[in-house]
Amino acid sequence: MSTLQIRESLSRRRLLTIAIAAAGGALFLFLHLPLPMLLGPMLACLIAALAGMPMADAGWLGQLMRTILGVAVGASITPQVLSSLPDIAASLIFVPVFIGAIALIGYPLLRRVFGFDHATAWYGAMPGGLQDMLVFGEEAGGDIRALSLIHATRVLVIVTVAPLLMTMFWQVDLAQPPGAPMSSVAPHELGLMIACGYLGWKLAERVNLFGASILGPMILTAALSLAGLIQHRPPAEMIQLAQFFIGIAVGSKYAGITLRELRLHVTAGLVYSLILAVISLGFIEIIVTLGLAPGLDAFLAFLPGGQAEMIVIAIIAGADLAYVVSHHLLRIVLVIVLAPIVARLFGR
Repeated sequence: MSTLQIRESLSRRRLLTIAIAAAGGALFLFLHLPLPMLLGPMLACLIAALAGMPMADAGWLGQLMRTILGVAVGASITPQVLSSLPDIAASLIFVPVFIGAIALIGYPLLRRVFGFDHATAWYGAMPGGLQDMLVFGEEAGGDIRALSLIHATRVLVIVTVAPLLMTMFWQVDLAQPPGAPMSSVAPHELGLMIACGYLGWKLAERVNLFGASILGPMILTAALSLAGLIQHRPPAEMIQLAQFFIGIAVGSKYAGITLRELRLHVTAGLVYSLILAVISLGFIEIIVTLGLAPGLDAFLAFLPGGQAEMIVIAIIAGADLAYVVSHHLLRIVLVIVLAPIVARLFGR
């Protein structure tokens, strides 16, 4: 098959995936279900992938949409938020302990119970960013397909179950718009947001910053927010667009799945996710009992879902973004820095 034919095939699969995701989002909106523009596309793509339909992620367009979330977080960083950071420090101390507990339980589970090799079990157990764990795992000789399905299942389970628990315990309305309409934001501010998103992403890529599509825009937008040039978050329409493509990214990971992968890799991801949930609930209970954060904020901060997915849910739930993002950021930084070092020690 020529390069042109491969590109045309990929384009057709992407168009089909976007159409299926749009149908899922429309159905969730019609039924007034929570997080319609995230869960609708995600579950529709998952069902289509399991049915054997040719799916594909959105490529660079999906990455571009993630920049909106970085801008949303950066716009939330104000002088008032910075002044409250010392209050978060006591809670952040628990993040390394949280990661250690996950590693001590997750690695033996995947290595001994499910029989994965050392590299796959280690990077499958690490609650880091999906792309980073795939890169590290592949370099270490792990099974990249298994890693992709284990982590995709972790994110899928957490993002699906979290809204149900939030509605049940905190009566959060997750069907509401995730912000003000576009008409309420000044055109020059929208222009600054778009510029921060794109330039922040590309500059972060140039310096090889992990999570470039989110962290680059976040840093650049935060600078303009602290300077008073950006005073609003991205409008609801932009956040909904970001949700839509994040849903596609998670659901399409199951494209081409086989019965063996479903039986082994996805089952491992499901069991691992349940164990993660128990560990997370234990730490959430400790944080709330010590009075370090309200229940909803602690819940979102100590759920090891994907960074982008948890940011979306935190925005719509009206949680303390600075608190939630700082915990996820520290978790991912620690995993990225320490996971390869510990993996080599274990290997020896």
